[in-house]
Amino acid sequence: MRFILLTLALFASLAAGLAATPARADTFEDLVAKLPDGKYKQRGEVIEAIAATGDARAVQILEFLGAGELYQMKADGVIVRVVKEGRDSIAYDIYTAEKIGEVGRRDATKIKVNNSLRRLIRDSVGALTLRAPDPALRLAAAETILKNPDPGQIEALDAAIAAETDAEVKQAFTEARAAAVLASDAAAKEKIAAIRIVAERGDAEALAVITPLASAEEASVASAAKDAIASIESARAVWDQAQNVWYGISLGSVLMLAAIGLAISFGVMGVINMAHGELVMLGAYTTFVVQEVIRNHAPGLFDWSLLIAAPLAFLVAGAVGVAIERGVCRWLYGRALETLLATWGVSLILQQTVRSLFGPTNQEVGNPSWMSGSFEVGQLAVTWNRLWIIVFALVVFGVLLAILKQTPAGLQMRAVTQNRRMADAMGVKTGWVDALTFGLGAGVGGLAGVALSQIDNVSPNLGQGYIVDSFMVVVFGGVGNLWGAFAGAFSLGVLNKFLEPYAGAVLAKILILVFIILFIQKRPRGLFALKGRAVEQ
Repeated sequence: MRFILLTLALFASLAAGLAATPARADTFEDLVAKLPDGKYKQRGEVIEAIAATGDARAVQILEFLGAGELYQMKADGVIVRVVKEGRDSIAYDIYTAEKIGEVGRRDATKIKVNNSLRRLIRDSVGALTLRAPDPALRLAAAETILKNPDPGQIEALDAAIAAETDAEVKQAFTEARAAAVLASDAAAKEKIAAIRIVAERGDAEALAVITPLASAEEASVASAAKDAIASIESARAVWDQAQNVWYGISLGSVLMLAAIGLAISFGVMGVINMAHGELVMLGAYTTFVVQEVIRNHAPGLFDWSLLIAAPLAFLVAGAVGVAIERGVCRWLYGRALETLLATWGVSLILQQTVRSLFGPTNQEVGNPSWMSGSFEVGQLAVTWNRLWIIVFALVVFGVLLAILKQTPAGLQMRAVTQNRRMADAMGVKTGWVDALTFGLGAGVGGLAGVALSQIDNVSPNLGQGYIVDSFMVVVFGGVGNLWGAFAGAFSLGVLNKFLEPYAGAVLAKILILVFIILFIQKRPRGLFALKGRAVEQ
């Protein structure tokens, strides 16, 4: 009897121990494997459990489920993603995205979801994204909710706001919550408060969220919405003007780069160099060649490609410029029409040479990583490539000023510009100065080509789009004056961008040309006329 009692006690002790041992928690993979089991109610519980894990893979798998792409293989019960590719259904591993192979209709069973589960999946994905470790992902989730407000996300947003430590993300969550409130049936007082929060953004997204409320049934909400719309439109008008100024400065930097070399040669020698656009083109093609060499032989140096291409472009264009001056222009000084025709012929030769070497189609010139992308200042969108081109243009301008003001060669160039015969009588080798000046102007044109390769198509016709604008800048600013080219380029650039929204791109250029013609009638020497005893020569 005692033996029986001891045996029963032992079994009771073992049973108690087993009961006290905690059951092994389901892993993420175990929960995913349970998705096909049970009915919709049980499937919803599994979805909630998957979301509760916070696993980084949960968002993608739940999105596959919501899109109707999750299937269970009949042979081994494995969960796969099935995607329609043409007429075939292809299975992929849900964790590695590795292609498994073609799946027949009878090989797998679709894991079905109804509208209730789709809402649950949407809310779960939203909550998971709002809790993502990466602040950029959380910010993107907030922006998505703002653009597609859903009252069902309010509770998740409240939790996200309470837990958020990043000030920018927290503000985005607050704005997204306000948008969700505006899409709900909340009280008028709450909606008015939400309108104020969204209106503080002052951008197009805020306007899109608030505009439907201008016709709301509650008079107080409609009034608050109309006031907010007026405030946003006023703020956007100011930012639009700021954006136009930025675009004008950006265009002005490009015009200055293209025109400043022309201003040097035109001012010193009075040569109307119609081949200057092709010198700009040579700089762009030099950049293309440098990048091709780097891509094929040293891809790790690609981010340095522009820094390598810039001095090479200067040398290539400068050498061609010296050859044009020594071979053509020096025989035609004093005969402006013949010089114009001769350099136009040179431009055609250069274009055809480039077509023969590289073909007539556009060539691919990439942006280094430090010139890619953009950032925002308020509602002002600023691209890195445009910003660096402005910096580059200012650096080139500063270096040229230093050369002309601080070096003996610059002194001789200024002397020849103001009075060629007097400079010649004082022993200045005007022929050497002409060649040096033409080469310097051509080299700067090559640098302009390096910059333009980042924002324009690199083709044999690249320079043709800037030659007329360059001459307008030079004439408007004052022949041979760098400060004139600087002021002329940025003035015409900003003016052009303010006219374009109203007149269109083509008519805007025509109006600017008319303006310059009228301006020259009153001030023939441009904004900054050179001073000297024989400038008129």
